[in-house]
Amino acid sequence: MALDFSSVITGHYGQMIVDGTVVTLELALGAWLLAMAIALLLVVIRLTENPIAVGLVKAYVSYHRNVPTLIQLMMWYFAIPTLLPESVQMAIVDFNAEFLFSLIALGLCQAAYFSEDIRSGLRAIPDGQNEAARALGMSYVRAMRSVILPQGVRNALPSVVNHTVLLFKNTSLAMVIGVADLTYVTRDIENQTFRTFESYLVATVGYLFFSLLLMGLGALLARRFQRVYAR
Repeated sequence: MALDFSSVITGHYGQMIVDGTVVTLELALGAWLLAMAIALLLVVIRLTENPIAVGLVKAYVSYHRNVPTLIQLMMWYFAIPTLLPESVQMAIVDFNAEFLFSLIALGLCQAAYFSEDIRSGLRAIPDGQNEAARALGMSYVRAMRSVILPQGVRNALPSVVNHTVLLFKNTSLAMVIGVADLTYVTRDIENQTFRTFESYLVATVGYLFFSLLLMGLGALLARRFQRVYAR
């Protein structure tokens, strides 16, 4: 059978691909924002050096880094809702439960990676930087904001970008619980058209394009940081 890409990228099927791509991007962005917010909180807790708080953060990071993301998705969608009252379960269903639980699971999981990236970036800064800032009369908050955090972000940027790409690719796992993302609609199109190669090649190009775009944006940010600190 001759290749026919027009059959999977035009008309109704083309719209399905667009809609699936939008869902993928929304899921990736929502999970990223949640992950980064939680990651910053985890880093702040680690900086307190409270033994109990630090132990809880370590347990959080260990769990999310060692349990497969797919299992975490299924736990959130199939297991955790059973612990909630039936009225709450019904309310969640009305608000697109598949998308919501996927966003939560991916965000919580990725937060563990982001927090370690940021913490490693901060640990790479010599202690003398903070001491010098305080010697110049800066308060702790100002020293963190003006001296320590900018350098920590610069150090952590490569790892954060890599894990951002990983998060984007992991959104494809959401199809197992019914999220109509790019992977889900690709399989649906393949089932309807029997154009297996064309369908999955279109999805492959889509994921590759956005992954390379994220890596390119990360490279631009890295060069910007280099120019700023080279002055």
